[in-house]
Amino acid sequence: MPQDPVDFEWSYWIEWGRERILWLLVGHLLVSQVSRFLVEKYKPWCLMVYGMAACWLLLGIKGFAVILLHATISFAVAQFQLSLLTWLCSLILLFTLRIPAVEEAKRNWYDTENEYYLLLFTVSVRCLFCTSFSLEYCWHGPAQKSSHSFLWMLAYVFYYPMFHNGPLMNFDEFSKQMRRQEAFSLKTNLSILTVGVIRIFFWWCLAELMIHLMYIHALYSSAPPLEAASYWALGGLALAQVLFFYVKYLVLYGVPALLLQMDGLKPPALPCCVSLMHSFTKMWRSFDVGLHCFLVRYIYVPMGGSQSSLLGMFFSTALTFAFVSYWHGGQSYLWYWGALNWLGVIVENGVKRILSISPIQDLI
Repeated sequence: MPQDPVDFEWSYWIEWGRERILWLLVGHLLVSQVSRFLVEKYKPWCLMVYGMAACWLLLGIKGFAVILLHATISFAVAQFQLSLLTWLCSLILLFTLRIPAVEEAKRNWYDTENEYYLLLFTVSVRCLFCTSFSLEYCWHGPAQKSSHSFLWMLAYVFYYPMFHNGPLMNFDEFSKQMRRQEAFSLKTNLSILTVGVIRIFFWWCLAELMIHLMYIHALYSSAPPLEAASYWALGGLALAQVLFFYVKYLVLYGVPALLLQMDGLKPPALPCCVSLMHSFTKMWRSFDVGLHCFLVRYIYVPMGGSQSSLLGMFFSTALTFAFVSYWHGGQSYLWYWGALNWLGVIVENGVKRILSISPIQDLI
């Protein structure tokens, strides 16, 4: 039975996974386990070298050079220890990805459009990693600078399981966990690997069944079926789409999360089931946990967050969603999406504040 071809993200990553990425992840696993067993002290550098080699193999020398250049520029700007300057650098680097002449030049490096998109997605995610490292560098004192060296930045930026599509882990968490040396247990690791592979295979089968049998995205791309459907049917289609999105990210984030566990790291929690969500705010907190932690730590809290006035909280939230929209591509529909998300969070928080007032509580 033919599958629904409209969901680009699933088709794209599954195709790349089958061709090369899955095999490179297996290679990372082997290097990781051997280095944990033989040279635990040098594990971060073994994994860094492997990540660089995998990047070179997959994206070519020019793609590798772009990512290395971004990391070098970010590190150089971080030396000024000014958070605002670091953010300006990060936004400019993201902006360069959307300059038509630069896009065309990068396209000419590769034989297929898919290879160019792999570079684009990878560099976009690497920008978040460079931003995390640079801001942590700005915020830490001279005594901690040795743990924020350029070598550690490269170990973080080129860590392969999170290289192409995330999930995101803040630098301080990555560094702290990577430095921690634990006793190597082959039996424990085999148990984690076996259970993890079975779970991911189940999620993958479920996603493939949904994409072969339900045709959710094909229906959404055609106006006549939607115009003819009842409101109940439209609601069902909407629910089916977000459920597929949830299962898709269980696979896309589940694979790197399993490898992080095998490396002795604690990965960000996998997405919560959307059917259990009743809160707009909770959806943002618990779907992409790594991205949420990044946004809260580096944008929302520094701008005042919930500890500031009501207008300050509105501004902090608006700035957070503005960055999310810009990072995802900055197209007009993404700004609308970001604005609607901001409005949803503001309305929900506003209602919660009203309901917490004593007279309203007494009435309830």
